Amino acid sequence: MASTYLTRTFGSATSRTKFTVSLWLKKTFIGAENHFFNGYNSANYRFMIYFDSSDRLKIRNVDNGSETTEYVSNAKYRDVHGWYHVVVRIDTSQAGGNRIKAYVNGEQITSWATSTEPNQGSDFSLGASSYSNILGSYAGTNHFWDGGISHYHYCDGQSYGPTEFGQTNATTGEWSIKASPSVTYGNQGFFMFDDDSSLTDKSGNGNNFTVGAGTLTKTEDNPSNVFATFNSLSGAETMAVNSTFANGNNKVTCGGTVYAPFGSTIGVNSGKYYAEFKIKSAAADGMIGIFAKNGTSNSQYLGNLAYQYCWYNDSGRIIGNNANIQTGVGQYTTNDIIGIALDCTNNKLYFHKNGTYITNGSGTGNPSSGTYGYSITDPASTDLGFYFMAAMDWGGSTRAIWEANFGNGYFGTTAVSSAGTNASNNGIFEYDVPTGYSALSTKGLNL
Repeated sequence: MASTYLTRTFGSATSRTKFTVSLWLKKTFIGAENHFFNGYNSANYRFMIYFDSSDRLKIRNVDNGSETTEYVSNAKYRDVHGWYHVVVRIDTSQAGGNRIKAYVNGEQITSWATSTEPNQGSDFSLGASSYSNILGSYAGTNHFWDGGISHYHYCDGQSYGPTEFGQTNATTGEWSIKASPSVTYGNQGFFMFDDDSSLTDKSGNGNNFTVGAGTLTKTEDNPSNVFATFNSLSGAETMAVNSTFANGNNKVTCGGTVYAPFGSTIGVNSGKYYAEFKIKSAAADGMIGIFAKNGTSNSQYLGNLAYQYCWYNDSGRIIGNNANIQTGVGQYTTNDIIGIALDCTNNKLYFHKNGTYITNGSGTGNPSSGTYGYSITDPASTDLGFYFMAAMDWGGSTRAIWEANFGNGYFGTTAVSSAGTNASNNGIFEYDVPTGYSALSTKGLNL
């Protein structure tokens, strides 16, 4: 939802003293203020729930220019791979200490750095007629939410705990979605993003939203099946200088003077996996591949170390373990799609460009049959014990921009032009997924 927000205008609220917000969120970066729920009239009248620039959960209410409520968690939320279930319940009729309650993944937050409580019985700057209900930004102008959102509920006039919307999976012990909660939504309540990107309210109220700006895209990534993205935290202090991430961390614009690979958030040591990467600038020094060893300096490009392998665009070569494996494989240019098929069962690696697999010295690679792939070290014998798919740029005059499709069916905000076949039915890809391969996702790990 980069630079995207949704909006609607409040009618008459059931209650401005009691309400519940529940939603699932996937963050994409840390150290930035990101809003996901706002009631807004002006800077003097506003209600906000968001993560601040220190990655803390914040709940604030401003009425007539005065801050009547401010809750700031001590906990910091910095996971850019998994999903958070956030529930905020408010009831100002309660005795002191019970008017604001918040939960993350079913657990109540009890440690607050700030806990300025509203007066008993006071109204919030939320739900007043003609105020805007804004999802995904502050006032529709900045602090945009750039991650995923799923199963979004607002219950007007009700205070519900997290067990109304989530439950503990009896098999895995994980906190999971309760798909059909039995809740009352009140006059202005809504239920959205029930496994789709529709702006239609499913509460029965007809409180539909519109896109205020930007482009809303559907994602296969969800709390029940978490897909890999580029890891914006990999080497964040030393590697990602001046590089920027977007589109839910499925796009990276390489920059700065520090060059190192941006790996996937999921690593694997068994099974077979497939992903696609579109190069959005004709960068001579673009690199795409896998690694199972971290670099320690900006002189260590992808393939420069043991247990690293890549297709290096400078002269069209495959490199690995700091040596040329094959030269003369050809280059890729703007809008080419590079496919990676990673076989951790037989320790083989395959690349294709726009659906055509590379021909090595023996024959054309065929991941479905397991022939003519590049040999890689068994993951168990590597430094990390897992392989991560990765992209980077080695610092040419034109810097690489990579867009990843780990199975969401999009490059940036553009859907794949014609989805290929996929026997695993896990993820949507431009080209046919090789037989026996799946998307790099939590369900894909268990196929």
